[in-house]
Amino acid sequence: MYPMATLQNKGLVWLRRDLRVHDHHALRMAIKHCKAVFVCFIFDTDILSALLERGLSHDRRIDFIWQSLVEIDTELRSHGGGLIVRHGRAIDVIPKLAQELGVDHVYCNKDYEPAAIERDLVVKKQLGSHKIEFSSLKDQVIFEEREVLTGSGGVFSVFTPYKNAWLKKLTPSDLDAHAVDLDSGRLEKIASQLDTGIPSLESMGFQKTGIESYLPTGMSGASHFFEEFLHRIDQYHATRDFPAVKGPSYLSMHSRFGTISIRALVREAHTRMLAGSMGATIWLSELIWRDFYFMILANHPRLAPARSSSHPTSGHESFKADYDNIRWESGPNAEKLFKAWCDGKTGYPLVDAAMHQLNSSGYMHNRLRMVVASFLVKDLGIDWRWGEQYFADHLNDFDFAANNGGWQWASSSGCDAQPYFRIFNPITQSEKFDPEGKFIRKYCPELAKLSNKVIHAPWLAGSIELEMAGIVLGKNYPHPIIDHGEARKNTLIRYAVVKKADSSASQ
Repeated sequence: MYPMATLQNKGLVWLRRDLRVHDHHALRMAIKHCKAVFVCFIFDTDILSALLERGLSHDRRIDFIWQSLVEIDTELRSHGGGLIVRHGRAIDVIPKLAQELGVDHVYCNKDYEPAAIERDLVVKKQLGSHKIEFSSLKDQVIFEEREVLTGSGGVFSVFTPYKNAWLKKLTPSDLDAHAVDLDSGRLEKIASQLDTGIPSLESMGFQKTGIESYLPTGMSGASHFFEEFLHRIDQYHATRDFPAVKGPSYLSMHSRFGTISIRALVREAHTRMLAGSMGATIWLSELIWRDFYFMILANHPRLAPARSSSHPTSGHESFKADYDNIRWESGPNAEKLFKAWCDGKTGYPLVDAAMHQLNSSGYMHNRLRMVVASFLVKDLGIDWRWGEQYFADHLNDFDFAANNGGWQWASSSGCDAQPYFRIFNPITQSEKFDPEGKFIRKYCPELAKLSNKVIHAPWLAGSIELEMAGIVLGKNYPHPIIDHGEARKNTLIRYAVVKKADSSASQ
């Protein structure tokens, strides 16, 4: 037990993107420093209203969160506590709830998005006016903000030297779990008048999506995927790029919502890397990319839109300012091309299959994210922000920092991005990473009867083969909406305004 003399009376833990009760920094500190601890989650209408305005009432992420909260509530009640869940503006609800509960201290884990930082400052100020303390703790990253710096004390903008510095700085204590003593007796039972249960999805304007049928939710779902992945992690480097192969960890949504601790993931990956596992080494690099993008956003908030923006990702800047001089396609034709991309009707099978996967499940394989992003920006000439927003609306694991970083990488406008003249060929990408067309056949079943040779580019098939496969181009599968060769030429012209800047930067 902890010394009573050091304890405050009551504490409130505010869950956000840390939906677990184990290895949890804020919960650990609250139990350590308070005699009685309450735990809450707010379905923040400042976030949910924007989703509903965009027609996302079947948002799988809200269903995932709801189901994860049910599991947390059950776990807390088994230890004498419970989860308080409210629906409203967090900036109003948290101060009010803290007063109703009579707490001395509100604990939460840090969120690094500018809008979240602004929200937390408002909450902290309101709590302070009532003499209630507010602590925001590092939990969702290993190293944050300016913890990993260049030799001259600056912020990295290239990943590999950042990764090397990150690994050099890492110590075992950085990966220690924030152990939570649920049996401490400090979890407080919720008074009956405050124990209103978890609001139904329907009462908040959302619907059940069935996500649990293919992506187990909550802490137990995260543990399931993690344990299953550990049997495959040593082959990760060899399998991760092939969408028809069970290569990824499938933990991205769980790490996004914190149903599993980042420390647990990195600890396992780092241990196996030291033991010589190439798969674990590559997976650890992917986890470090996550820290890298959080660091970039924390030090370059201009990359995110203002909280007051009516469009969640409108108006924010390219990391490389010169790239905002590019003139993207616009008008009705751009909107037509964009819709074809969104609907998976571009006539390029790998692109279409990837978009069908996203639209039907909320998941897209990482290799395919690069392929479809390159196609939208460098084949169709569409502003990367359009694609960024589409992913923001549809990806289960959407995280602004990583999504922005990925799209700017694809458009060559970001930090450590691919050169502007690197343009993925959707046909060769398909032939290389889905050589037998298994992934294409799953998500574009109308192409199932085509041979492995032509399934990557149906328009090159002979009329007899198309007829035998039951395909009429332009009817049950579209003609290519653009010629890749011509598109490449146009992209190089489009990017001429930044050619000089890129050349200077590479010298």
